[in-house]
Amino acid sequence: MGIVSLSLVLHSRLVSPYHSQTRPIRLSQSNWFQAPIPARTKHTSLSIIRAQSGARKEEIVIVGAGIAGLATALSLHRLGIGSLVVEQAESLRTSGTSLTLFKNGWRVLDALGVGDDLRNQFLEVQGMVVTTAEGNELRSFKFKEEDESQEVRAVERRVLLETLANQLPQGAVRFSSKLAKIEKIEDGDTLLQLVDGTQLSAKIVIGCDGIRSPIAKWMGFPEPKYAGHCGLRGLAFFPGGHKFEPKLNQIYGRGQRAGIVPISPTKVYWFVCFNMPSPGQKITDPAVLKKLAKELVTNWPSDLLDIIDHTPDDTISRTPLVDRWLWPSISPPASAGRVVLVGDAWHPMTPNLGQGACCALEDSVILARKLAAAIESGPAAIEDALSSYGSERWPRIFPLTIRANLIGSLLQWENPVVCSVRNNVIIPKLVKLGPMLEHTNFDCQPLQNQVV
Repeated sequence: MGIVSLSLVLHSRLVSPYHSQTRPIRLSQSNWFQAPIPARTKHTSLSIIRAQSGARKEEIVIVGAGIAGLATALSLHRLGIGSLVVEQAESLRTSGTSLTLFKNGWRVLDALGVGDDLRNQFLEVQGMVVTTAEGNELRSFKFKEEDESQEVRAVERRVLLETLANQLPQGAVRFSSKLAKIEKIEDGDTLLQLVDGTQLSAKIVIGCDGIRSPIAKWMGFPEPKYAGHCGLRGLAFFPGGHKFEPKLNQIYGRGQRAGIVPISPTKVYWFVCFNMPSPGQKITDPAVLKKLAKELVTNWPSDLLDIIDHTPDDTISRTPLVDRWLWPSISPPASAGRVVLVGDAWHPMTPNLGQGACCALEDSVILARKLAAAIESGPAAIEDALSSYGSERWPRIFPLTIRANLIGSLLQWENPVVCSVRNNVIIPKLVKLGPMLEHTNFDCQPLQNQVV
């Protein structure tokens, strides 16, 4: 993006979501969205000073417009608190496939006021079926029989992001805004320098910048650790409709497994997870990825191969699975001063429990509530609120991260004897789905909309 004019800086500085009606973000407009200037202009002189000094003053800057970033911005907005989201991409990162949301994720989406809109677009997954690579059924479950309140749906990432973004005030998201440098300044604020030369002085910075978070690195967190296996994902499209029941179909082999989840009458999400000693080189060619997926499951049930064949190239991806274990008294805390992490930036976890996005959504509402209660009381109260958020979330996040890792390791067994025990004893006789769903219990009351 080019140099921001002084008038645009003044306009954007004076925009407050407290005084803006919610309206869709028009993604076709320029990268800097701006809302109408409110009648009050008492901060004009301060804005000029900030503009002349090269730093634009912001109360809250959220880095990253993924699920965590948009959900945090919307949570704050519902509580009457404005924020600016900066995103390095040119638009919402709507490529990719889908993600599975369990009951806790839907409770948060209901609190944000977008749950029903999403429910109307995606099938409710009724249960789970586990089979071998040869097609033999090992076990089947119905979610409602295990937990009457359970709700499972796979949603398209694109639709989820657009739904969250369209609830934000115009002017809330700035695209093409890659973070180049972060540093503290004398008054306790944080200076964010973007690649295009823009400088933002923020009282509060919320890092929602994903697994490879530069903000997490700045705070002293290590790089996420490779879990030993990679995932291929895709979203198949059947224009005339597909034949699959609304169930999560898991297929277990030796050192690899696959999953099939219908998400709508015409779309089916699939994944293939396979062991690799190292992540290997990054592969982006969809033809190569589709060929690899089919080779991995050549002799598996034909339905899986048919689904892969019906997958548009632009939905196929390959991802090394990683996580970060937050060891007590060893790992850095979730916040440093008035800088805090949310979602994958803080606690990346493998997808074996389907809790990555759900936990990010939980983070967003808890952090927003704590900030809303402290933001008028000054810097010390804000720092205490951020610290409290980390202390409250850690006992939930750390065990889930470990549990997801261990389950993934167990399901990726290669030894034929061990796999036989898994298929003939552990899954048919020992596994109970009810206790495995207890982590989805999360109480989330609606966020009171205080926007005037």
